[in-house]
Amino acid sequence: MQKASKFTIITLLLNSSLTIMVGAVIAPVLPSISKNLQFGFNSGLLVTLPSLGVILFSPIIGKLINKLGAFKLLMLGMLPYAFFGFIGVYLTNNYMLMLDRLFLGGACVAIQVSVTTLIAELFKGKERLKLIAWQGVAIELGGVIFLSLGGYLGEQKWSYPFYIYLIAILFFVFSWFTLPRTRLQQNVNDLTEIRKNSKDLFPIMLSSFFSMAIFFVCFISLPEYLLKKFNFSESSTGYLMSFISLIAVIVASQLVKISNYISSRNLVALGFLSFSLGYVLFATTSLSEIMYVGAIFIGIGFGFTIPILNHLTIEISTPLTRGKNLGYYSMMVFAGQFAATFIEFITNSEEINFLITSGIGIILSLVVYLLFIRTKNSIQHRV
Repeated sequence: MQKASKFTIITLLLNSSLTIMVGAVIAPVLPSISKNLQFGFNSGLLVTLPSLGVILFSPIIGKLINKLGAFKLLMLGMLPYAFFGFIGVYLTNNYMLMLDRLFLGGACVAIQVSVTTLIAELFKGKERLKLIAWQGVAIELGGVIFLSLGGYLGEQKWSYPFYIYLIAILFFVFSWFTLPRTRLQQNVNDLTEIRKNSKDLFPIMLSSFFSMAIFFVCFISLPEYLLKKFNFSESSTGYLMSFISLIAVIVASQLVKISNYISSRNLVALGFLSFSLGYVLFATTSLSEIMYVGAIFIGIGFGFTIPILNHLTIEISTPLTRGKNLGYYSMMVFAGQFAATFIEFITNSEEINFLITSGIGIILSLVVYLLFIRTKNSIQHRV
């Protein structure tokens, strides 16, 4: 980590937390927000529409980062993030609100790709994995804080969680004074390596989509499920959902050590199996305490998938393809979040939907394991 000061690292991690904040701050109080903003569609769309915005804007961001550089793109993303996040509290027109959430997603992907690119430029090898793991920690720790804070503030008044988005202005100031502005020189002639990368990218993108889709089902379904089945308050819902993030924080913080003993493809496969077990417990228990046991497995699933897949995307990329590949990665991650919305259209029973999600996790654990075996480069090796 010789190339970056401690303040630079801290700023990168703080900015990383904004990516989960995009939906997490309002998730525990979705019913109240939907009611007060007179939102006539599925309330889960307010959490997942930013994900659709990421999908729409990712190709543009992937091209812009090569032209502007990571620092400039980050600066251009943070103030719109604060504006589009906060202004939603005043939008009672359904279509304006949905458009606002889409633009919030566009600002979010600019931040995510820029921060990850800066990490890729400043660190290599195990040091890079360590920072990617800590990025995962920061994201999930942000989930712990923002879910809890969003639930607490939402109990005071439904509109208060929207004010949390303004923290991006503070992070903008930190970034201006602590992050490097230099850009790495890129080798544009390595076409053979680019073709190899495109083949190895498929299992990573597939895994990224489904791991986030499976993970995000709990964000969509748990608020209503916990209220109906266990009579949880909004703050109690926020605490359980933040507990999932806390477990992911612990797992991600140990990834470097774990990767010395378990290969990357095995970690991803184990992550999908852990997701499956967590959703089985959610679907079958009648005890609120067991919900926390299920939350442990969901948190492990996230910790074993998303940070590893993020790292693998960087590892197989050249400087020329890094921005594009990270754009694809962001697209798949947030496409998974958006796809999670449709789980509620399968049946009206959350228990059945949880079991279906669990089954998908089991299938994916086998599929991605076999796909990773077929690749010939760094995916086969330990991270």
